[in-house]
Amino acid sequence: MRHRRALALIVGTVILVAPLAAGCGTDKNAPVHYRTDARLSTYNPASITGSADGVLMALTRVLGGFSVLGPQGQVISDRDVGDVELAPGPTLTVRYTFSPDAVYSDGAKPACDDLVLAWAAQSGKFRGFTPATTAGYRDIERIDCEPGSSTAIARFHKGRSYRDWRGLFGAGSMMPAHIVARDAGVPNVVEPIRKRNQAAIAALAKSWNTGFDLPNGQLDPARFVSSGPYRAESFDAENGLRLVRNEKWWGEPARVPTVFVFGRNTETSARAAAGGFDVVDATVGIEAAPEGAEPAKPQVSPANASLSTEQLVLAQRGVLGSSPARQAFGACVPRDELARSFGYGSQPWNLHVLTPANDLADPINGQFGLRYARPDIARARELAGQRPQGRPGQLRVRVGYLGPDQRRQQMVAAITASCRRAGIDVVDAGGPDIAVAGLGSRFDVLLLNTGASFAAAGAADVARDAFALFGGDPLNIGDFRDRAATDSVAKLSVTTVAGDQLAVSRTMETATWRELAAIPLFATPREQTWSDKLSGVIAGRARNGTGWNMDRWSRS
Repeated sequence: MRHRRALALIVGTVILVAPLAAGCGTDKNAPVHYRTDARLSTYNPASITGSADGVLMALTRVLGGFSVLGPQGQVISDRDVGDVELAPGPTLTVRYTFSPDAVYSDGAKPACDDLVLAWAAQSGKFRGFTPATTAGYRDIERIDCEPGSSTAIARFHKGRSYRDWRGLFGAGSMMPAHIVARDAGVPNVVEPIRKRNQAAIAALAKSWNTGFDLPNGQLDPARFVSSGPYRAESFDAENGLRLVRNEKWWGEPARVPTVFVFGRNTETSARAAAGGFDVVDATVGIEAAPEGAEPAKPQVSPANASLSTEQLVLAQRGVLGSSPARQAFGACVPRDELARSFGYGSQPWNLHVLTPANDLADPINGQFGLRYARPDIARARELAGQRPQGRPGQLRVRVGYLGPDQRRQQMVAAITASCRRAGIDVVDAGGPDIAVAGLGSRFDVLLLNTGASFAAAGAADVARDAFALFGGDPLNIGDFRDRAATDSVAKLSVTTVAGDQLAVSRTMETATWRELAAIPLFATPREQTWSDKLSGVIAGRARNGTGWNMDRWSRS
């Protein structure tokens, strides 16, 4: 009898070795079971909920765009979808043209309407939409589009040549405009957006925000349409999100006919008992070892290649609304112990935007966060006593995280024990229904990853995730408002010279540490493993995860 290698099948931190009988062949059409740490809540990865829940991990090859994030988080053009080219103009001007073969799974043709809707929803220029961020799209002044045309031209504001423009209108960023227009009762999305018809725009926003929430059971093929090699067929807690080949896909067909994507809101124990998972991409600790079992040592991706860091994001209101209160909490957080015990080899990380994989990070990582490198209990106690007179009594801080998550539960316990010595009461507020919108009301601190994500996070270019420090941007979930930080983010997003980026990053970090918008901890430890009976799988370090090339997976 021969066996798969030990890292073939993983459930949380438990490695399952599935034996194969000698002489048994491989069913090349057998479904692939893919375990992620995404919460499969919505079909819209660009919404604030979809981004935080990490649904792009499941939908990158379902909702196609003009680009996709590759294995190192780099932008890769998707020429099956269409062509992107710079066009003449006094400012940055980009022409997008859909392939003449492109078609949605319901038979409708992709059109410039899809780009207009994506821009309107994510630019912050039209009220009612709830995007994850306005990064990049806010810099577009207008989009030239004749409804139904295959070509759109994006014209950027003067002086706002967004450096990551190639990543705009990528996979997961464009919801089907013809579905949203139908929901809103308008012939197309272009005219009401162009004329700023507020009533129609409100109806468009309602559809974009909530019209694609994932229901249990079969998914309506007339609503949940696909523009990629897979389409979503059904969703339920037991079997996850079922992806099947998109028969209308005009490019090379997906090699595996069916992929079941499991997430935090799906049942995994039955799948584990039935043979486990073929591919795993998840943060360490989301599932505990069975009672009485010895926890297996996780197969953790290299920390120095990480595009994501774990952070404690602090609300700028409520009990932490004053600088002394935030500084008191920061002074009792045992950052050194947390990195040592839960970072799986990662050094303590001191930067809010640049990640360990970024070449610019090493020269300045040691220059920040020195005052919060380890607990200063005396200082924490003193600062806690300097809070505004209207808040007498013990400082009580609720720390939220998406659970169940054994590792983060233990992290909060370590913070609780440390802060107790300073007279600060830290409460574990983690749970399965945590949402980023609860920061400042249901909890005071949120433990999560780069870019306000509970799942896979980051990209090679940090311009988007820097907007977590931009005043008023949806990605700024703690509502941190600092003019120097906001100006630095705006400048960083259009700066291409490395030396200038470094200078701007220093200014941004100085402002952020001064007011304690967030406390970076260490590189997010992730397990990215797969069966040796699969080929074509390449670990993805960015927010779309290992599913970035799901259509190229095959059984060998």
